[in-house]
This record gives sequence, structure tokens and C-alpha cells, in this order.
Amino acid sequence: MIGRHMIELPVRDPCDLCEVAAREERWAIIEEGEHTLTVINPWQFEVGQCCVITRRHVATLLDLTGEEGAAVMHYAKRLAEALVSSFRPLGILTFQNNGVYSGQETPHFHFHVVPRQPGSDWGIGPPQLATFDGAGRKRGTAHDPSGDAQRRERVQAPARQLAETAALIRSNLPG
Repeated sequence: MIGRHMIELPVRDPCDLCEVAAREERWAIIEEGEHTLTVINPWQFEVGQCCVITRRHVATLLDLTGEEGAAVMHYAKRLAEALVSSFRPLGILTFQNNGVYSGQETPHFHFHVVPRQPGSDWGIGPPQLATFDGAGRKRGTAHDPSGDAQRRERVQAPARQLAETAALIRSNLPG
């Protein structure tokens, strides 16, 4: 599928993030805003990995209104502060993919906010992690997708663990 900005988009029907926004899919919600939901990712490549998603179905950054873009950054910053308090990470990774050639898997805008720790299981993560020691990929090597399904299965967190992690993050949101 090609978006209105001529970027090839992934196809998912129904859209799993629209189901989250409609509360039909049970992702643990950390915080709600007028234009966004902050949710914990069910695939915990890093403990505490979250996304800020738009309530409105839009595919890419190019499709956001100014209000939506401002809301995403507002809630991403609040989330990053809570993640630092909750997990004392080495760093906070933020990223957002636009189109299949950037690694976008769901055609619904979502902004990742991830606490980074040593020894993660993020072998299928963003290419900039190729140089992070212990990130599951050696510097200068291409990603081998043959183990992706097993890795996703290994990091899919049980609902109870997600709820507990979401509660911890929520308790550390800035006042």
C-alpha cells in the first residue's frame, strides 16, 4: 500500500493499534491524552519498552496534525522521565519508522520510547543498535532475520507482567 506521501506502507487489516485505541485489544495503557495513548509494548525487547500512539488512525509522521505531533512529544517526554525513575537505564532510545523501508510494521503512527540496558535481546531492533555492545548484533554485520520469530516469542511478556510494569511506570510519571 502506498500512502498519500508516496511512501510504501505495511498492510495490517485490521489495524492492531486502532484496536488498542478502541480498547478492543488489551495492551496495558500507561497514560491517556486527547490525541494519544501511551502503552507498554507486549514485546519487551527491553524491560519497560513503550510506545506513544495516536488515537486517530494515521500512518506516518507526515500525516500528523500539529496538535498530534505536539501531544506525541509531550507524552514521550513524560514517559522518558518515568522510565528513568523506574529503571535507571543507561540511556533512552526514541524512534519512529515511516514506511516499510524504514522498518515500519504497522500502518499506524507510533513513537517508541525505550529504556536501554546492557545485554538486551533486541536483535531485530533499529539499525543504530548495531553498535551497542550486547545488543544482539555485531558491528558491521547485516541483520539475519532467520531467528526473528523465535526472538519475538521469547520476549512476548505475559499480561500480568505487562500490567505490573505499566503500574510501575505510571507511578513514576511526573506530577
